[in-house]
Amino acid sequence: MRDETKTSEKKIIAGQTAKILLDIKAVNFRPQEPYILTSGWASPVYIDCRWVISFLQERREIIKLSAQLLQSSINMGQVDMLAGGETAGIPYSSWLSEELSKPMLYVRKKPKGFGRNSQIEGNARENSEVLLVEDLATDGGSKIMFVDALRNSGLVVNDIFVVFFYDAFPGAQESMAKAGVNLHFLANWWDVLDQAEKGSYFSDSDLVSVREFLKDPTEWSKENGGK
Repeated sequence: MRDETKTSEKKIIAGQTAKILLDIKAVNFRPQEPYILTSGWASPVYIDCRWVISFLQERREIIKLSAQLLQSSINMGQVDMLAGGETAGIPYSSWLSEELSKPMLYVRKKPKGFGRNSQIEGNARENSEVLLVEDLATDGGSKIMFVDALRNSGLVVNDIFVVFFYDAFPGAQESMAKAGVNLHFLANWWDVLDQAEKGSYFSDSDLVSVREFLKDPTEWSKENGGK
């Protein structure tokens, strides 16, 4: 559902982020051959935030926008450390750690199974407040898994940051709210669609298909092989 509550600053940040992702071709529209996401949903659109690592100037811009958003949305003075989620969250956490002058950890999807059998890597100081950093979120399931791992290690997690949030499938915001965390993101699919319609990135028919998907993503997914 389109977010009508964004402040003017957030709208500007969202538009700039969406344009960067479109310009570097991190955005893929494929209505005729839908993607099946790891969450099980079918989608005519896919975004590869890992693509950003190869574009030096663009990733610098995204990190500056990320820091700007976080500093206006969270009391960063209370955040002791950033934690990147394995694997795509690790580079974003590293870049943001440098930009915000905060120490960094990273959290594995599961304990590594040898040595110290760690799931949290780095100097995780008990009761430290940690901001979880990831590349994107679809339905929020993997984010909750990381939050639980961090909390089980004695850390405090109140906020999650992702570069991109699908903001389409039901239950994502609710599941994170139920887990007691706030989700912060730079852009979503509505932002990308708005920018795509202003440029010549995709065909008119593809844009129509994506708009139809965003109006009812659950039904679109069911009709196209997803859950």
